[in-house]
This record gives sequence, structure tokens and C-alpha cells, in this order.
Amino acid sequence: MDEAPEPIPVTRSVDHGTAKLLPDVDRPRAWLLTVDGAPQSYVDLDAPTHLEFEYVRRLAHVLDELAAPGQPLDVLHLGGGAMTLPRYLAATRPHSRQNVIEADRGLLALVTEALPLPDDGGIGGITVRAQDARTALEDAPEASADVIVADVFGGSRVPAHLTSVEYARAADRVLRADGCYIANLADSAPFEFLRSQLANFATAFEHLALIAEPSVLRGRRFGNAVLVASHAELPIAPLARRAAADAFPARVEHGTALRRLIAGALPVRDADAVASPVPPAGAFSVG
Repeated sequence: MDEAPEPIPVTRSVDHGTAKLLPDVDRPRAWLLTVDGAPQSYVDLDAPTHLEFEYVRRLAHVLDELAAPGQPLDVLHLGGGAMTLPRYLAATRPHSRQNVIEADRGLLALVTEALPLPDDGGIGGITVRAQDARTALEDAPEASADVIVADVFGGSRVPAHLTSVEYARAADRVLRADGCYIANLADSAPFEFLRSQLANFATAFEHLALIAEPSVLRGRRFGNAVLVASHAELPIAPLARRAAADAFPARVEHGTALRRLIAGALPVRDADAVASPVPPAGAFSVG
């Protein structure tokens, strides 16, 4: 019997740079998506619950703890990439309704062509739309989502129009009363950007948490931090256990420690909003 041909890398110009799909030599149907050299997503088509990136696992930890195992959720994903988390939720919470927003039409076309979404007779309920994330959020019906997952990067920076207090309040409007906002952010000491984001969401939500590696929280290096915001009490203890058990353990900051981090930071309005900081050279690049 002839063996299946080895997968080969795919390179394509998309709306906001050059995208590459790089096969994983250790996993036969797994791919790394990069845009202009910055890793964007990792997907294993045979194992959608395999999450390669540490920050994605932290986002998934929150999703796992928000409801009983297997309970469907209505989720708005701002930022699609290779749709790692929508695939994960389709596998772990069948019958969830998921709307995925991706502004880069070229990237969306590449991903849906090369890495097709699961054909499960509608069980996954994944709808994909090419649209700006802020516009999609403002167009979404009030109280229509259990969860908003924001992982939007233009290149390696969160766009400015997604970093304001007005944006935080728009997310609050779309979430149900006990809904949860989860975002992937990136910063380093003195955390001016991260502190401003926490201040923004503190104006709209009663409960906040931040999940990151200790070396990032101590200001020793630039890295990802997952922001969690809700009107409902957050599952801090189980989140802390999950984050501590990862290959690269993380801490869950909340309560007094988080208030100390925010201290003095002011919400940022649309007129003054700026993109997240430029990562130092090599922080997120591959190859």
C-alpha cells in the first residue's frame, strides 16, 4: 500500500502579511500557522483537544471551568486564526453555538481551504465571518453570548480599537448576566498596557483575574497574559490548580494582588487608545 504523501508547507499572501502553514513532523495532520513569522495558531486535525500553545491552554482552562463538562455554550470568538479553540469547543462541548470573527479574508480563505472545520452534521455549530472584531462586537445582539474569547493580533499587536473602555463596555453589553470575557494579551514590565486593560474591564465587570507565568508577572520577560472578566464569581481555585499543573506553570492573580497591579492605572478611552506594545525581537518568532 502506498504511503500518504508527506505534507508540505504552504505559503500565501493574505490581507495583512504572509501566512505560512508548517506541518508538524511529529504529528501527521498537525499544522503551525504563522503570519510574518509570528506564530498565530497550532491545530491538530486528528486531535482537536491537543493544545500546543501555553496561552491557548490557559484560555481553554477557563472555558472548561465555566460550565459543567459537556454543557453547550454560546461563544463569540474575536479573532479566528486557524480556529484552534472553536475546534476544541466543538469536541469538548458539542452543540455549542460558535461565531468566529476574522478580519483577514485572505487568511480565512487559506484556513478554511487547507484546514477544514469538522463536518459533524452541525454538532459543532461553528459559523465563520470575515469582519472587523470591534464592528462585529457592536453589531452583536445584547445578552447573546455566554463567552467572548478575544485573541486578535494585527501582526503581533492587539489593535488600538480593541483596547479602550468603550470596547470593554461593548463586550459587557453582548454578554449574558453571568457571561465571561476572556482575552489573550501580551506585555512586560512596567505593564502600562496590561494595567490599562485591567482598569478598562474593572469599570465594566465586578470580577477580574489574570493568568500568566510567574516570570512574566515578575517583569522578567515579555509574554502572554490571559485576562478574565465577569459579573459572576470566577472559579479561581480550579483555575489555579489547572494553571499550576501545566508544563509551564502559571499563576492566577485576583483580588488584592490584582488591585495592587491596577493601582493608579486609568481607563483608556477610544480617543487615547493605543495598540499593545511591540514585542522584543524574537519574542514570538519561529524558524
